Amino acid sequence: MSVMGAVVHFLDNAETYLCRTLLAVFVTLLFAQIVSREVFGYSIAWTEELSVYMFVWFVFFGASYAAKLSAHNRVTFQYKLIPQKLATLLEALSDIAWIGFNLYFVVLSYDFVFNKMNLFWKSQTLGVPMKYIYLVLPIAFTLMTIRIIQVNYLKFVRGVDIQDPESQELDGLIETGLENKAEKSAV
Repeated sequence: MSVMGAVVHFLDNAETYLCRTLLAVFVTLLFAQIVSREVFGYSIAWTEELSVYMFVWFVFFGASYAAKLSAHNRVTFQYKLIPQKLATLLEALSDIAWIGFNLYFVVLSYDFVFNKMNLFWKSQTLGVPMKYIYLVLPIAFTLMTIRIIQVNYLKFVRGVDIQDPESQELDGLIETGLENKAEKSAV
């Protein structure tokens, strides 16, 4: 793999790496906090606060990763009742609305973090400026927007239909169940 290929691969999977790291670290910190409190009778205050902030970052980057997998919850039963072309158009329009919401939220959160937030607001225990904690908002919503555009590019330009892994699994179970039912009725 070329250097450029490695960089593209890393960037394409950045949310995955970040989410895995955040999850491992905040679970380890919480475990250390519980052991410290229950076994030694001493509470490490900063671990709890850092774990909460890491969890928040994990959730927002996880939302971006879910957008990459096309795994966000959406109501889609009505698409099965209408012609496929109309369903595809409505799905694209809902993604455009989602992109619009995300971009609006990027602007609002950027304004909040860089213009409205006081630099002297610090986290209670860690003493970290809250600006750095809230920085996840414009970053994650920008990444989510990029991922939505990426999924739609793959779908409409490249012809690759990205489906939620759980949706694929459910479709497989339904097909298997229908095949089993057909076999039983044939006997």
